[in-house]
Amino acid sequence: MKRLSLGLLLVSLLAGCASTEPAKEQPRAAVEDRTAQPTTAGGEGAARPLVPPTTSVNPLTDPNNILSKRSIYFDYDSDAIKPEYKAIIEAHARYLLEHKAAKVFLQGNADERGSREYNLALGQRRADAVRKMMSVLGVPESQMESVSFGEEKPRATCHDESCWSQNRRVDIVYQGE
Repeated sequence: MKRLSLGLLLVSLLAGCASTEPAKEQPRAAVEDRTAQPTTAGGEGAARPLVPPTTSVNPLTDPNNILSKRSIYFDYDSDAIKPEYKAIIEAHARYLLEHKAAKVFLQGNADERGSREYNLALGQRRADAVRKMMSVLGVPESQMESVSFGEEKPRATCHDESCWSQNRRVDIVYQGE
């Protein structure tokens, strides 16, 4: 008898839970804020952020950043900075001002035409022109060094204007690169 009454009780409970109405959607619980910063136990009671390490892209090597552009090109027998390269120099000057420990080498180059001595002097004038512009923009002299390679470090080695134009340049090289 005991088993029968226990079985009936169980069946009646299950039948009482059954409903013919569609289930109403229960309001959702508030979403937990996982951006809240926990505090440290003990200590000064100051909050310590648990920030995951971020992978930062080096702006000097990011191809989408103007700082990845490192060459300033010149016209034949000229050390005048072309207007299209001023933004690049300005960006590098801002970077140097923001990163006081950074240092650049401004490497002047020339094409193969002209004597070795003339090309060394021309490369130096080009490097000094970029250095002067950076200096005017506020970069301390201690963060810059200019040097000339003349025609000794060509980027291209053919003997026509397509190569010569690539060799008339100043390369901006950061220390440690």
